[in-house]
Amino acid sequence: MKTRGRILLSAAAGALLATFATLVGMAGATTAADPPTVRAVPSISGDAREGSTLTTDNGDWGGTKPITFAYQWRRCGNGGNNCADISGATAKTYVLVAADVGHRMRVLVRAANSAGTSSAVSRPSSTVKAATSPPPPATGPAGQVKLADGKTSIPVTSVSPPQRLVVSEVSFSPSPIRSRSPFQARFRVTDTRGYVVRGAVVYMIGIPYNRIALVPEQETGTDGYVTFTVQPTARFPLVAGGALVVFVRARKPGENLLAGVSTRRLVQASVGAAG
Repeated sequence: MKTRGRILLSAAAGALLATFATLVGMAGATTAADPPTVRAVPSISGDAREGSTLTTDNGDWGGTKPITFAYQWRRCGNGGNNCADISGATAKTYVLVAADVGHRMRVLVRAANSAGTSSAVSRPSSTVKAATSPPPPATGPAGQVKLADGKTSIPVTSVSPPQRLVVSEVSFSPSPIRSRSPFQARFRVTDTRGYVVRGAVVYMIGIPYNRIALVPEQETGTDGYVTFTVQPTARFPLVAGGALVVFVRARKPGENLLAGVSTRRLVQASVGAAG
């Protein structure tokens, strides 16, 4: 009986050792790292034109994560072969230069993880084209006059849609207005391109209407300015911190007041107590 017990004990111990060895092997199998393997080759996106930027798509890689990537751009023949590494071109992106014109580009992608490294070459880009020539400079409006302040004056006849007139500068003198003596209102008209506009017809009226006398429309001068001499009425309020609201309109002669290149603006003049 003792012999039989020893045999059974030895058999149980052997089975336990075999199970332990199997578990150790399984643990080793699950913790072993797999090197990178390419499942979809890298590709290149972007406009293949001198001065444009190409970008690498890493493709799809298997293997233990994390995986890091490094790059080497290559200049290839028109068929995508006979490639040569481009010195210093080791970023994910690459800006095309004149030497690339007529060539196709590829990028070598190196993948690395804790188990090793692997590499794959992208599909070639399309053939690189020369940079687009800049358009010839646009011809400016007719009748330009260079002003002393550096701005350019044009006649209102040179302003057409989609351009518009703009009441770009406003001033009142004196400011604030402290009496019912005549004061001056000065406006400058430009267009949406920044040209000073001469010959624009400017109209102004106070709001409410009974605070200043009506003044006739006037045309802007070569410098784009127009100056009105304005007479306050007896209803003009002289109060500290007050304001006179003024409606201003600039238009092109002969056009509809509410259409074409016309513009409108509300402005205000500062008013003070009588001095």
